[in-house]
Amino acid sequence: MTSTVAPLRIGNASGFYGDRFDALREMLTGGQLDFLTGDYLAELTMLILGRDRLKDPGAGYARTFLKQLEESLGLAQERGVRIVTNAGGLNPAGLADAVRKLADRLGIAVRVAHVEGDDLAVRYPDALAAHAYLGGFGIAACLDAGADVVVTGRVTDAALVTGPAVAHFGWGADDYDRLAGAVVAGHVLECGTQATGGNYAFFTEHAPEKLRRPGFPLAEIHEDGSCVITKHPGTGGVVDLGTVTAQLLYETHGARYAGPDVTARLDTVRIGEDGAGADRVRIEGVRGEAPPPSLKVGLNRLGGFRNEVTFVLTGLDIERKATLVREQMEAAFGEGNAKSRPGELRWDLARTDHADASTEETASALLRLVVRDADPEVVGRALSAAAVELALASYPGFHVLTPPGKGAPYGVFDDVYVPHGDVDHVAVLHDGRRIPVAPAHGTRVLEDLPQPALPGPPPDGPTARAPLGLVAGARSGDKGGNANVGVWARTDEAWRWLAHALTVERFKQLLPETAELDVTRHVLPNLRALNFVVEGILGEGVAAQHRFDPQAKALGEWLRSRRLDIPEALL
Repeated sequence: MTSTVAPLRIGNASGFYGDRFDALREMLTGGQLDFLTGDYLAELTMLILGRDRLKDPGAGYARTFLKQLEESLGLAQERGVRIVTNAGGLNPAGLADAVRKLADRLGIAVRVAHVEGDDLAVRYPDALAAHAYLGGFGIAACLDAGADVVVTGRVTDAALVTGPAVAHFGWGADDYDRLAGAVVAGHVLECGTQATGGNYAFFTEHAPEKLRRPGFPLAEIHEDGSCVITKHPGTGGVVDLGTVTAQLLYETHGARYAGPDVTARLDTVRIGEDGAGADRVRIEGVRGEAPPPSLKVGLNRLGGFRNEVTFVLTGLDIERKATLVREQMEAAFGEGNAKSRPGELRWDLARTDHADASTEETASALLRLVVRDADPEVVGRALSAAAVELALASYPGFHVLTPPGKGAPYGVFDDVYVPHGDVDHVAVLHDGRRIPVAPAHGTRVLEDLPQPALPGPPPDGPTARAPLGLVAGARSGDKGGNANVGVWARTDEAWRWLAHALTVERFKQLLPETAELDVTRHVLPNLRALNFVVEGILGEGVAAQHRFDPQAKALGEWLRSRRLDIPEALL
């Protein structure tokens, strides 16, 4: 049962650095809110901000947030909406000062606070950026002291929601079930329109005009930690069991979803349609446990330089053309000066060609060469010379999509862990006071839960060869060098089949790129879902651009496109 106290309405206006610019204003004008959050940070973003700070020590934060705030700060003040954002990136104090200057210029009285302590660069001098993932209690301290705008650096995405909830409801550090409920709400909100129909597996079931411009999500959070996910009336998109389930599975691992304040038990999540109207999904029953004894620290460093060239192979003899140009490039790198050979070469042939094609483009395949090396000259001038000199001396129809350029630096992401007490988590209030935030006083070592019992298998019956996506949705994403693929069924009958049919072995058969990698399956019966974690498929993380889809965003859609024997009763 939810509390009779009015729920706290928290909206989201950004899922990443570069999200829809006018979302901040749309959320402020679209309906009632108590808080508006903006998530601007990701592993790749921290690398980008780190490079910005190398050029300008005063940089390191998301500058677009300031531009958004310029047209919306007065509106937020008029409507009594407080703003919480991690747009501070590597320099939350710098962004807080910039917000104050903006408010002074606009003649708006606003109290700006920030959270710091996540920056651990002194401990990791070889890293471009080293930041601990902080929780929501520093944000809560700023809000308790009256802040209108709270700027953070690296906090967990969900902390943008747990902080306001803690401040509003007065939860304590050991209110684990309530905190876990807020974490789950924050996880659904953090990627913006992914909760309202964006990037949704079953998008074809909705009218195109409904999905052209999805509205951003909001959560109505109750005192007991339960919530309703919804959106402002009249905005585009859709909130239903499927869109919320998809986001719940996004970028997660096992049933224990660990954070600095609490470990949320995803296996306890219950979702259902809320009876108060359309586009409302209720989340309740979330159980929480003490957080792990250590905090995650994300390390971003420059890994070297990379470049690529894509050869277009058209018509007949695709494989032999690919072999010829590959041997020619390998020979060119080795001739004369072995130092011109890149440290790493990766070849990928995409057979996009069709037999007897009606256009030249559909008659063509793409052969992609990616090179990496510590020397920018090797991936730049050496690659350009080797590729361009083959223009009149290689396979028939030789051409490339674009000539290789100078090459560019790439990043590497690692994560390490430090005890809670090793991080000086501080709330810097609007009046300059510095309030230390106590580390978690209770912790629990993170362990995988035993796999739950599976439902009974479906009865035997006729099957048909069909794509998995006809009966299951999926969403996938990146976590460092790993990827997760969450797969869910929409009916109990489909779940009975999916739970038994989609084993790790079958998963690897359907996605051969994963065959030699470690894959773990986690079962979430309440969501009728399986979550697969694929270790190492993204190499050293998204910034390393290890594969064609460097963030594994479409890995789930590839899985849904694969065919297997499905009971006809489900089709």
